[in-house]
Amino acid sequence: MTLSYDIHGDGPTVVLLHSSVCDRRMWDRQVPVLTEAGYRVVRFDFRGFGGTPVADRPYSDAGDVRDLLDHLKCERYALIGSSHGGEVALEVAATRPEAAVSLVLLCAAMPGHVAGPELREFTDRKKEFLAADDIAGAVELNLATWMGPEAQEDAHHLVRVMQQHALEAQRAARFTSTAAPVDVGRITAPCLAVSGAHDLADFREIARTLPRRIAGARHLELPWAGHFPSLERPDEVNGLLTDFLSTTFPAR
Repeated sequence: MTLSYDIHGDGPTVVLLHSSVCDRRMWDRQVPVLTEAGYRVVRFDFRGFGGTPVADRPYSDAGDVRDLLDHLKCERYALIGSSHGGEVALEVAATRPEAAVSLVLLCAAMPGHVAGPELREFTDRKKEFLAADDIAGAVELNLATWMGPEAQEDAHHLVRVMQQHALEAQRAARFTSTAAPVDVGRITAPCLAVSGAHDLADFREIARTLPRRIAGARHLELPWAGHFPSLERPDEVNGLLTDFLSTTFPAR
């Protein structure tokens, strides 16, 4: 499997892991800021998203991350993950604590999390749309569920394009990512767990509880944010990212 990825800048490596509603284009507003701050930014598309085709055999997204970073000879790195990308970041950081030295989670999912009522309802409605081959309906459900009140039309448009592409590409998918049991208590990296006040309860609860699970982690809730703060207020989130990295994984 060849993953579609790009690399920008020079310096310590920062890896951007996208949501399962999006693809690596969700980080378009973060890449230039992080490269200007002195980082080498790596981002890629999970299988079935963006430029990466669906899988032809069993796989795991975390395994793909580890394989790509090995291929790129990255020995130490920061991980920034959104939603499912945050879940993958947790798995990578727990299995490679010596390499993952800084961790930012934006409305992250959690390995092994049992969905609550809101998330179960969303999942059931999405399955109904897909069973009826109504991709447009599934896309609009995602936008209504995940985009916060601060999101501008350009963010809505980008998410609509990314999600439509993913759902169409995954129509014929035979395999989905598998996750191994993870002990997040093994994570030693400084961790910033960000939640959005307008997000579903599941993701707010995950972020609130991470400081009890990971030594040294801290939680920050953004009162204006939905599920995608990096798309909703990119400039504000860029400041959070560069401030956190400057103290936990400085570029210079």
